[in-house]
Amino acid sequence: MYEPIRTRSVHSMADTAAYPHRSREEELDIQLAGHLSALLAVTDELALDTAADRIAAQVARLRGAPPARHTALSGADPVALHRRAHMLAGRALVVAASRADTAVAILAAERMDAHAAALGGAELAAA
Repeated sequence: MYEPIRTRSVHSMADTAAYPHRSREEELDIQLAGHLSALLAVTDELALDTAADRIAAQVARLRGAPPARHTALSGADPVALHRRAHMLAGRALVVAASRADTAVAILAAERMDAHAAALGGAELAAA
């Protein structure tokens, strides 16, 4: 009575083997490396060389290659840069804690403390 369907239905599930999938750990590594790279750019802008080198080492460990370094100064307000760095270090700390990366968590907490001290602590509470 009816002719059988000869093509695949558009409503069938896609072939899952055709798409690359990452594990939760890989996704967290990518996210953490991104937060640390952004923190590295701000840290380079603030000319905090020792801290920048420590951050760059962690980015290289997560990505498997050394990160691009910030070379041009933007002339941004140092207070705004410290606020941004404090926020980025906080994000890195949250992701590091969720993936149980103690080295990055300690580094991020140290950076948060350093930027809070640079801002005088009270400014962060108001922001």
